[in-house]
Amino acid sequence: MKNILRGVNRFYIEDAGQIIAEITFVNSGAERLIIDHTFVSNQLRGEGVGEALVEKVVNLAREENKKIIPLCPFAKSQFGKKPDYRNVLAH
Repeated sequence: MKNILRGVNRFYIEDAGQIIAEITFVNSGAERLIIDHTFVSNQLRGEGVGEALVEKVVNLAREENKKIIPLCPFAKSQFGKKPDYRNVLAH
């Protein structure tokens, strides 16, 4: 898998100057992050890139002691599949 980079309110993968995968989030107050978008190009589909991007935001939330509101349908589905993410899920 290509290297996942960190930007302002996003994690992404770049190839030849093009964004080929990205997850974006915004702060909601001091204690929450909202995942609002996940994108994975066709060339990376099926390689677990989307899951890795969600995991990056989950790890960030844990480091910063924040909770996540997964508005993006893909991120929301990951929270349903991974019980170990529930400790960072905002209720």
